[in-house]
Amino acid sequence: MKAMVLHATGEALRLEQRALPAPGPGEIRVRVEACAVCRTDLHVVDGDLPPGPLPIIPGHEVVGIVEAQGEGVDTPALGTRVGIPWLGHSCGHCPYCASQRENLCDAPAFTGYTRDGGFASHIVADAAFCFPLIGFDDPVAAAPLMCAGLIGWRTLKLAGEAQRVGLYGFGAAAHLIAQLCRWQGREVYAFTRAGDEGAQQLALSLGARWAGSSGEAPPVPLDAALIFAPVGALVPLALRAVRKGGRVVCGGIHMSDIPQFPYSLLWEERQVLSVANLTRDDAHEFLALAPQAGVRATTHVYRLEQANDALADLRAGHFQGAAVLVP
Repeated sequence: MKAMVLHATGEALRLEQRALPAPGPGEIRVRVEACAVCRTDLHVVDGDLPPGPLPIIPGHEVVGIVEAQGEGVDTPALGTRVGIPWLGHSCGHCPYCASQRENLCDAPAFTGYTRDGGFASHIVADAAFCFPLIGFDDPVAAAPLMCAGLIGWRTLKLAGEAQRVGLYGFGAAAHLIAQLCRWQGREVYAFTRAGDEGAQQLALSLGARWAGSSGEAPPVPLDAALIFAPVGALVPLALRAVRKGGRVVCGGIHMSDIPQFPYSLLWEERQVLSVANLTRDDAHEFLALAPQAGVRATTHVYRLEQANDALADLRAGHFQGAAVLVP
């Protein structure tokens, strides 16, 4: 198998040839068709997250075909197209798992961070944490749904019944969730980096009521603001934009420090919430809704060997939507 491997944080990934892995008990081997590139992959490669095991194959937005089953696995069946997300395993018995909060598991495994991921031609995954993609005929379009879509959905759920929703950082997650918001009848207000006319035009083309820079005030007070950019300075800006009782939900796994801000921005029962990982229930919910809502990813395809180029382009904001690697 081919794989792009991280040997040390801050270094480029290396293309390697490896023996084809055999699935263990409860696992499946998947022939990768596509793997989207997430900002969390940047955090892994750049060392923004606590150190994980190295070397590691990044990538956690994986779509592929089941080609081998380990002991005890009946489903997903051989030949099934599946999606593999960020949460690669949970212990099943800690207090969080026991209370249907496996996203907060005390002993989790994460695809592309603590176990090898999808920047490769093949991947071994826990069968219980893979999702059959029946009816998803385009693996490239489906790949960003495995994190940008799933984490975006969990972030939107924490916004409750908000009708006027601000999306800060109009990248992979926001451009998918904007489509779901419009299908649900919500109003979308998109916030981008100053001067990013491409992202603003994409937002408007997807039905946003308004698009502007993150430093601007929206034309109306927001019920909720979802922050997908890893920029802590957006939190006080978002608090300023939401109405009394409004919510600011931080959807990223990593964010720069939040600057000091006056208590008046938080007062009047505004809330700041964070999202951690995802649950399998989140995946089942979103993957059922996405086809109904006609959610479609804007993608930019790179060969597997171009993984470093895709990461660099994501870091520099050189494209709209999501980058996808194809072996």
